[in-house]
Amino acid sequence: MARQLILVEGLPGSGKSTIAKMVSDILIQRGLRVKLFQEGDLNHPADYEGVAFFTADEFGDLLDSHPACLDILESKAITYRNGYLIPYRKIKEELGEAFPDHTVEEIFSRDIYELPFEQNKDLITSKWRSFTESVLAANDDTVIIFECCFIQNPLTMGLVKCNQSREDNVNYVLELERIVQALNPLLIYIDQKDIAYTFDKAVMERPKEWSEGFIQYYTNQGWGASRGYHGVPGTVKVLQARKELETEIYQILKMDKYWLDNSEYNLSFCQNELENILNEAFKGVGGERRRQ
Repeated sequence: MARQLILVEGLPGSGKSTIAKMVSDILIQRGLRVKLFQEGDLNHPADYEGVAFFTADEFGDLLDSHPACLDILESKAITYRNGYLIPYRKIKEELGEAFPDHTVEEIFSRDIYELPFEQNKDLITSKWRSFTESVLAANDDTVIIFECCFIQNPLTMGLVKCNQSREDNVNYVLELERIVQALNPLLIYIDQKDIAYTFDKAVMERPKEWSEGFIQYYTNQGWGASRGYHGVPGTVKVLQARKELETEIYQILKMDKYWLDNSEYNLSFCQNELENILNEAFKGVGGERRRQ
């Protein structure tokens, strides 16, 4: 069976972007056709980034509240099921000040990752089904690489934001596994052992707005808020809980998978490891591979 999908997962700061790009480069050097979609891609084929969902009634109310944007919203909204998808970030990038910030803020309140858990899961799994069907229908040998949307996004929604049960979170990811099974996927999970050190490093290196937003997201709602967590220490505790659940999910998944230890994280180590992983993966060797 052709391998058409590679999934790169791990906690923030584990090196997902670097590893995903290295996988892409290795496969391209071997003459394969590759499409890499990294976190935040507004044109992601299986996930939503900067997209809101409004029912027909909600969309009507939005138009009434923002008459100056009526033409923009009616022309840019995408009819979907019983409502509309609004790619508000793409619209903002295209139109700038002509698409007012207060309108964007109201639309953001219905971002797909701000919706209730079950509604989010329904929309996301439907998008993954459409993606899988489109890949199978294309009938070509392109290898598609996704960074972080397979495990990270469901758990960010289910655990971090909504504090859903273990079963809800596990089943969300297992449903995605069932959907992509026909693409013969390979999962590369980057094991981040020292979560506190990595997060502290990210806080020091990244803009203050990033760290404040991240900490607020992880401690002011869902799992963190239910336990009264605050600040950097509280955020690390939520990340540790997420890592425990991701590890459990990894062990349950039946797809081909590889656990990449980033305690030796350097480019030459990763290059050699990824060469070995991909040699096995594209020879059709199944099952889990873990560096001894």
